[in-house]
Amino acid sequence: MKPTTDRNFHGMTAVMSGGSRGIGLAIATELARGGANLVLLAKTDSPDPRLPGTIHTAVEAIETAGGRAVGVVGDVRNDADVQRAAAAAVETFGGIDICINNASVLNLAKTEDLPLKQFDLIQQVNVRGTFALTQACLPHLKKSQVAHVLTLSPPLNMATEWLGKHPGYMLGKYGMSLLAMGFAEEFREYEIASNCLWPETTIATAAVKNLLGGYEGTSHARSPQIMADAAAALLSRSPGDLTGQTLLDVEVLRDAGITDLSVYGGTEPLDYDIFVDRA
Repeated sequence: MKPTTDRNFHGMTAVMSGGSRGIGLAIATELARGGANLVLLAKTDSPDPRLPGTIHTAVEAIETAGGRAVGVVGDVRNDADVQRAAAAAVETFGGIDICINNASVLNLAKTEDLPLKQFDLIQQVNVRGTFALTQACLPHLKKSQVAHVLTLSPPLNMATEWLGKHPGYMLGKYGMSLLAMGFAEEFREYEIASNCLWPETTIATAAVKNLLGGYEGTSHARSPQIMADAAAALLSRSPGDLTGQTLLDVEVLRDAGITDLSVYGGTEPLDYDIFVDRA
């Protein structure tokens, strides 16, 4: 049994980049359990043998959980696709209350091993995609009384270990965090909260399994549900309560009164996530 609190998202609409699987889908499904409407912008129209799930199976999972969903097949790098996602939310559900910047490229190559084409991809999806989706949602967020921007990116850890490990990826993820912090100040007068959320430990997703150590890697990782519960706790707060923060999932849950994290699994010793220093 997972820890939870009563979170009512009935009548609220969230637009998310990605979300076909992993952490994004877990968050979308948790919001759906609270009655939220979801619009997903994702490329996964057809199954990938390496990665389970498509935008269509994600929509089914969201609706099974109790929400309503629209899947927009598209690329967050394509301006027209981003606008279509925002328009679909307004046309179908009447507005936008939550913008979730979830889509991200993971590439841990060192500088000399990272092709410029891949460097560009990281920045275009992670940084430009975050800016583009937030920009498209902004006119509608301004009209909401419960407006949130949630960006899945890390605290700005300036330890030399993280600055020097994979600068291309570091720039992409820290760029997302800087944008989120900038949005918080820029949108403060409209009472639109903008925060970042990042897992303390690695999360047992297909990406972790494929890129960070196979079964052994996921055995020391927590379930995606920990990020889903943290996101729901954060998004259920009044926008005026908290903004401009880069938060770890465990910090959000602790603030919500949830301290027993054993339900999220993971064999000790747990693997701390990228950009997070071991306590």
